[in-house]
Amino acid sequence: MNAVLIAVALSLVSAVAYAGAAVAQERLASRFPGAGTLRLLGSGAWWWSVGLNTSAALLHVVALRYGPLTVVQPLGALTLVAAVPMGARIAGRRVSAAEWKGTALTLLGLGAILVTASGPAPDDVLSVPEALAVAGATATLIGVLSRPGARPGLRHASASGLASGVASALTQTVTVAATDRSGPVLSVQVVGVALLVAAFAAGGLLLSQTAYRGGLGGPLAMVTLANPLAAAVIGLSLLGERLQGGAAGVLLALAGAGLASWGVVLLSRAAPAAAPVDDDHPVAAVLALEPGSATAEPALVPRPHDPGHLTPATR
Repeated sequence: MNAVLIAVALSLVSAVAYAGAAVAQERLASRFPGAGTLRLLGSGAWWWSVGLNTSAALLHVVALRYGPLTVVQPLGALTLVAAVPMGARIAGRRVSAAEWKGTALTLLGLGAILVTASGPAPDDVLSVPEALAVAGATATLIGVLSRPGARPGLRHASASGLASGVASALTQTVTVAATDRSGPVLSVQVVGVALLVAAFAAGGLLLSQTAYRGGLGGPLAMVTLANPLAAAVIGLSLLGERLQGGAAGVLLALAGAGLASWGVVLLSRAAPAAAPVDDDHPVAAVLALEPGSATAEPALVPRPHDPGHLTPATR
């Protein structure tokens, strides 16, 4: 099978797992809006979301071994596409026309990007000085975005997306260098960059958890856009990756990016925040149990005579 096709298939499964983890994190954030890291560490449901994130990350790592950053990272937008029907299923509703439109535009834009970005399996890596320079610049930018101020959800989401995108770029360096038989598996380059990957991956997870306190749609859309942007900048500027088709390919990629961005924005506006659940069972929190099951929380709807109050809906 073609290496790029393998990377695409792995990325699709990874996106679904990331979507499940994002929905779980948002539900936890809505249940414990002021919870700190220590309280989350004591929640079994949070560890289930971490497990989903870890599984998705492992699939992502393998995908990066077979495909370039400019192919693998844009497919991360499918996380938002997958999260929309998941959220609708949890709320016991149908996907709206606006959500379908956003999904179609996102997929169309991704298709255009993939046509121009498809290339050979990666063989270039970041040197140790390059990795340290990228890590330092990213850490500084994350610090600026994470400062106290207005709209913390979107800023923390941007910081999370940057951390995840850089972690992916560094991960590709680790996987390519570790599987290159011309040198030792545990070289200084591999070990040092792997530690940076762990730091940025953990930071991205905690930043996204903070961002989801304000809801899922907007923050997840921002993560989805910032992640491939950061990885693409590194891939095109430092890893020698190129777009196919010359000037026409660049225009097609830009058009695809515009369509995908438009679709992501539509999805972020159309998808309502998921209702919190009281059940602390990890399966209920992560998979949100089917609406008709005994332990599922009923959807919340306004009372006819009191629009400001929410009450369980009858089924």
